Amino acid sequence: MELQHNTVHNDAVVDARPYADDAPRQNARPWGTVAMSQTDLRGQFVWHELMSPDAQAATAFYSNVLPWTSESSTVPGYILWMNGPARLAGLMPQPSAVRDNGTPPNWLVYVATPEVDATVETAQRLGGKLLKAPTDIPGIGRFAVLSDPQGAAFAVFTPAMNAPLDAAAVSAGRFSWHELATTDPSRALAFYAPLFGWTRGPTHDMGAGGLYQIIEHAGVPIGGMHVLQDPSKPPRWLSFVRVERIEAVLEAVQAHGGRVLNGPHVVPGGDRVAQIMDPQGGTIALHEPGQARAAAPTRHARPAKRAARRPRKTAAKRTAKRATPRVKRTATRSGARTAPKSVRTREKPPARAAAARKTAAPRTAKRSNAKAGGRGRLKAAAPRPAARKPRAARGRAKKTASRARRTRR
Repeated sequence: MELQHNTVHNDAVVDARPYADDAPRQNARPWGTVAMSQTDLRGQFVWHELMSPDAQAATAFYSNVLPWTSESSTVPGYILWMNGPARLAGLMPQPSAVRDNGTPPNWLVYVATPEVDATVETAQRLGGKLLKAPTDIPGIGRFAVLSDPQGAAFAVFTPAMNAPLDAAAVSAGRFSWHELATTDPSRALAFYAPLFGWTRGPTHDMGAGGLYQIIEHAGVPIGGMHVLQDPSKPPRWLSFVRVERIEAVLEAVQAHGGRVLNGPHVVPGGDRVAQIMDPQGGTIALHEPGQARAAAPTRHARPAKRAARRPRKTAAKRTAKRATPRVKRTATRSGARTAPKSVRTREKPPARAAAARKTAAPRTAKRSNAKAGGRGRLKAAAPRPAARKPRAARGRAKKTASRARRTRR
């Protein structure tokens, strides 16, 4: 859906030229593309387009801020925004005549419809205004540009039967939400509901900002409407791009010459949003889902209950345990533990105490083995044999005894 047109918020279109070489290439087929009927696509946002006075500067800005890459098209000046292999938006230079009319750089949203011509007739009957007559894009589809009764511009698009559209789930870098700032949200919903089949969803009170009306498509929230806060600006659609870390994107916006208009702030449901402006004046919003900030559990983390039941020992506790003496307890036949019999520390006894035990007096008695049913008897211990004399002393004693016998003879 690469479309080239120039719209104004007031009365007419300055220029609009579709290009013929827009058939989708096989090697650039978007993620998850499926053959969907026009009836299934009715009311879905299927394309986004930025019109900027400096296309090169805008290309550099968004490529550095969002996970987008740019790709040239066959029409000079028209640039495609890619998110991976999927085409999701387009960029075209803003003609000088449009700038002279005071039209700021803007993003245009495209909503799918089964029949562009029938939708244009319905829109005009409901109070809308035709800005660009229905036009065919060979191999792609048919589109027209309109404005609602309050003046917000949008485009309607009917894809060709052989034109695949991206039906993948919203991921980082994709458009995830669309918001209409208008002077009368109730009348705006009464206009869009019969046009695209949108229904009224929940309403949130924003305090001084008034009520925020959720709009749903087939029971799924797709955007919202609220009262325009700045009367000096015309009603407009604002598109939100999903990001993983909104603070990192905001830092990149300021580093590359953009401005943070508001946010980040939390919205009902826990998501965070912020609005930014590119260096040329185009505005877009960022959307960070609440679940993206949830901390993932540690892979080898101990369960909370187990950690509470068995706390880890610190170095101080281990040191205190070493310093505490061990208590030796004895057990009775019934299995009950008695009071401590002796207390001893882990320290080894001194060498002198060990030597003293070795040189202690010999035992004088010992208890014989206990017989069955008795406690045993005490019996005298056999005397220890005297230590033998050295070999040299024994030889001298033998010689002395031999001389004594010869003398007696």
